[in-house]
Amino acid sequence: MNIRSKVLLTILIAGICQLFLVNYVFASEESERMALYKKTSAVTDIPWYYFAAIDQYERQIHDDPPEYRVTAIQPDPLFWNGIDYPSMFFPSGWGASGNGDKKIDITNDEDILWSLGNYIKSYGTTKDDIRIALWNYYKRDLTVQTIMNTAKVFKKFQTVSLEDRDFPLPLEANYSYNNTWGDARGFGGRRIHEGTDIFANYGVPVKSTTYGVVEMKGWNEYGGWRIGIRDIFNIYHYYAHLNGFKDGVNVGDVVKPGDVIGSVGATGYGPPGTSGKFPPHLHYGMYQDNGEHEWSFDPYPYLKRWEKLAREQ
Repeated sequence: MNIRSKVLLTILIAGICQLFLVNYVFASEESERMALYKKTSAVTDIPWYYFAAIDQYERQIHDDPPEYRVTAIQPDPLFWNGIDYPSMFFPSGWGASGNGDKKIDITNDEDILWSLGNYIKSYGTTKDDIRIALWNYYKRDLTVQTIMNTAKVFKKFQTVSLEDRDFPLPLEANYSYNNTWGDARGFGGRRIHEGTDIFANYGVPVKSTTYGVVEMKGWNEYGGWRIGIRDIFNIYHYYAHLNGFKDGVNVGDVVKPGDVIGSVGATGYGPPGTSGKFPPHLHYGMYQDNGEHEWSFDPYPYLKRWEKLAREQ
């Protein structure tokens, strides 16, 4: 073996080792997180998937996730310490020791989960009780809805490791698309195109690209028959101009990558049933929520990546 071959072999081995190490660290962290969720669930009677969903939500809204921590939950100091004049929601602070050391630490994962669990339990342990507790904690409807939906996904699949993705159309279909995000649109007033158009024939199946919950289904003057799916990363996936919906797909359903949700059409730009004003295509949009507001971002790079992954399977 010459020197060049040895160097290439060394680089290859190093890359494999690094990939193995990354996967090992990720798996270990996930295992530690699950252990914490389930431990707290056992002592608070709050199902583990709610703690997992709260943690998952906060992972997406913080620009500076805490270092040397397993969870990403960052309690509000008002919630933790209370105030001089107690309120009905945070009477005297909910911070408490959850790891047995009798020290109340706002940066300790066990203390945080224990305190949050006790707070939620003070409202009760039913789904409605938990929803009310979350609203009083976050004071935002979309946040509560996102956490409840994510909990639903975690409960169904019994894991927080849900990284798979899929391309929204079958690869064998005759389709084409370009990066059309940000292009000017005139119908309905001056605005930009908030998605990527994937042109295909009428009736081509449209699939969920992600794990999530169907948040919206119905008619929109611009989008025609459309479906919206919220995933576990606070991202809303919007499928528009559908020819129709898959039988049995309803708001509140949990979906996974590859599940058929409808078919390609040309509906929209008019009252319900309007169709054929443009060639059949799927409008696919993505919207990120950061806990304060939601905005559109370019789905094209993600579609290209998911298409490539689908071809490699």
